Amino acid sequence: MIKNDIALAIEKNSAFNGARSLMIVEKILEELKNALSREEKIEIRGFGSFRIMGKKTGYGRDIRRQKQIKISEGKRIKFRCGQELKHISNAP
Repeated sequence: MIKNDIALAIEKNSAFNGARSLMIVEKILEELKNALSREEKIEIRGFGSFRIMGKKTGYGRDIRRQKQIKISEGKRIKFRCGQELKHISNAP
């Protein structure tokens, strides 16, 4: 599913037109990005939570050159699945 598919689903299930639905989806995603850039935790009940985690310095392997390389520290986004989403994904 892509952003346009989400906007179409909103359009079908509400009184909003296509352009308005797409604008709503874009605004929601923009706010999520802004919150993550401020390193805030985002929690959407039933869906899951996002947060910024630190990544330590470590070593990896360059398989083309067969050399060990140093991987610098950084940050990554971690997603933790909510209970309702877990039940859907584990359903037979």
